[in-house]
Amino acid sequence: MIFSNSARPLMHIGLDAIPLIEPKTGIGHYTFELAHALAEVEPSYNLELAYPSTSPALNIEAERLPLPSNLQTVRVPVGNLGRHWWLIGLPLYARRRRFDIFHGTNYEVPLLIQCPTVLTVHDLSLFLHPATHEARRVRRARRRLPLMARRATMIITPTESVRREVCAHFRIDPAKVVTVPEAPRRFFRPLSPDEITAARKRLHLEEDFLLAVGTIEPRKNLHTLVRAFEEIAHGRQQQTSARKPLHLVIAGKSGWLNDQFFADVARSTISERIHFTGYISDEDLRAYYSCCEAFVYPSLYEGFGLPPLEAMACGAPVIAGRIPALRETLGDTAARLFEPTNVEALVNAIGEVISNRELHSQLSIAGQSHAARFTWERTAQLTRNVYMEAIKRWTNTR
Repeated sequence: MIFSNSARPLMHIGLDAIPLIEPKTGIGHYTFELAHALAEVEPSYNLELAYPSTSPALNIEAERLPLPSNLQTVRVPVGNLGRHWWLIGLPLYARRRRFDIFHGTNYEVPLLIQCPTVLTVHDLSLFLHPATHEARRVRRARRRLPLMARRATMIITPTESVRREVCAHFRIDPAKVVTVPEAPRRFFRPLSPDEITAARKRLHLEEDFLLAVGTIEPRKNLHTLVRAFEEIAHGRQQQTSARKPLHLVIAGKSGWLNDQFFADVARSTISERIHFTGYISDEDLRAYYSCCEAFVYPSLYEGFGLPPLEAMACGAPVIAGRIPALRETLGDTAARLFEPTNVEALVNAIGEVISNRELHSQLSIAGQSHAARFTWERTAQLTRNVYMEAIKRWTNTR
C-alpha cells in the first residue's frame, strides 16, 4: 500500500460487479451506489467494478450520475480455467492487479485470494425462510455462504438484526461483523404538483391507487396484500358509488414460486383493479411513489428495506410489516406498522391511512424527514472504516 504525504492511504479496491449485469434490484443498486459514493468520498481511491468476460458487457455510464474518474468497470478476459470466476478467474486477476482489498457486495468472496476481503450479507432469508426460495438456491447458499463468512476478513450487514443473525447462525465473532445501513438513491424525492399532474397523465394514473414494489416472490407476502385490498375495495364500493375506485399497483419483475399467487389474482372478483407493471425505470418508479395513496410493504422478512425508504423520500405514506429489520430501518413513528400475517391488521392500517388525511399528511412529512437521515455518503464513510479494519486485521495475521 502507498501512502501520501498526508498519510492518507491510496488504495486499489476491487468490487464485485456481477450484481450490475441484470436489471438492477436491491443488491445491484447497493453495489452501484456504494461504489459511486466511495469514489466521491475518497478521491484517492482507485475502484474497480470487476466481472468476467463470460458475462455481457456493462454500461453503468448510462446511469443518471456521472461516473467519477477513479471508478471504472473492468470486464476481465477469462479462458477455460478463468471462467470459474470465484475459484480461479477472480483470484488470479486480484493478484495481478494487486488489490489492497476486495469487497464481495453480493454474498460471495473468493476463498483463495491474497488480499483482505469484505463480505456483504444482505439477509439470511435463504437460511431462515427456505420455503420461500427455490430449493437449488437454498442448497447453494447453505453450501457456500458459511465458508465465505468464515473466510472473509470482515462482514457488513445492513441492519443490527441481520448482524445478530449472522453471528448466531454462523458462530462468527461479533467484532468481525459491522452494521452499515444503506440509503435511498438521491434521485428519489417528491415531485412538484405540476410534475405529478404530468406523470399521472403520462402513466394513465387517473385513479387512486396503493403501491407495492419488489420482486414478486413468496417472501414479499403479496397474497396478504391482495386479500386486504379486496376487503378494502369492496367496502369502499359499498360506502358510496361517488368515490373513485381504489386500485392496486404491484411494480417489480416476476421472481419465483409465484404461480399460485398469479392464479389467485386472476380469480379475484376485482382482478381488473390489480395491475402488474413489471420492472420499471427509476423515472416511472419515482412517479408511482409520488402519486400513490400509500406505499404498502407487507414482507415477511427483510434485511433492510430500500423500497419503503425510497417511498418515504418521495413523500408516500408507508405501511409496512412489523418485522425486526423494517422496524430498525423505518422506525415506529415514520411508518404505520402491522403484523404481516394478519389480513385484518393490514385492512385497518390501509383504511386509516387513506381515509384520515391528517394521518396521511403526518406520515408523509415524517417519512421524508426520516429518509433524509440516510445517505450514501454516510454509507461510504462507514464502509471505508470497515476496509481499514480489514486491512489492519489482515496485516496483523501475516
